[in-house]
Amino acid sequence: MVSDFCCLLSPLCAATPTEPEVVVRKYLEELKGTPADEDCIICMEKLASPSGYGDACECSTIKPEMVGRLTSCQHSFHMLCVLAMYSNGNKDGSLQCPSCKTIYGEKTGTQPKGRMEVSTFPQSLPGHKDCGTIQIVYHISRGIQGPEHPNPGMPYTARGFPRYCYLPDNEKGRKVLELLKVAWKRRLIFTVGTSSTTGESNTVVWNEIHHKTEMDTNLSGHGYPDPNYLDNVLAELAAQGVTEDCLRK
Repeated sequence: MVSDFCCLLSPLCAATPTEPEVVVRKYLEELKGTPADEDCIICMEKLASPSGYGDACECSTIKPEMVGRLTSCQHSFHMLCVLAMYSNGNKDGSLQCPSCKTIYGEKTGTQPKGRMEVSTFPQSLPGHKDCGTIQIVYHISRGIQGPEHPNPGMPYTARGFPRYCYLPDNEKGRKVLELLKVAWKRRLIFTVGTSSTTGESNTVVWNEIHHKTEMDTNLSGHGYPDPNYLDNVLAELAAQGVTEDCLRK
């Protein structure tokens, strides 16, 4: 019954971390003169005052009084605050504006190694009677946390794997599938954290990109029918920097 089977290789390790100051200066234009009378929403100090992170980065060439504006969204912050924010994150060469969430560069995540499998079959999903179904199977095994995880060197568990997920096999469903493949390769679909359902820590959990894990009922909110699901997941993917532009590269 299953056809068109394909298997994606394990995601590559995160890119070599880029020098924090290089990233900050790449995406922020330093403002000269007296800054506007507004707060830096990272440290909550006035932009006209020194950064609240002044004591944390004594070796930096970026000084506490320097203010920068992000080149696309035009939001302004202490450059030292952005440096601290980046240094406390994944250090993958990307920045995300803390005000409007615009992403600069290519955002990657902390998803552990695993395997993504895709297949199709003719059975329809409720609400999508005119097409078959795409099945995605995610495989992740327990392991040891890396430096990008909350507790490096400690074990993490992987409950509930393999995880089975479903999309309608129509034009929009296939687009979502291709974007999910990009998100998988960028390590964005799962992360290591605390389960919101069991409270277990140091375990593999979903990472803000919702999936449908049931076919025939939506009583739990994890199945079909759900007429808004495809649009909602496209918005969630876009919030992670995964858009149709990624498919044109």
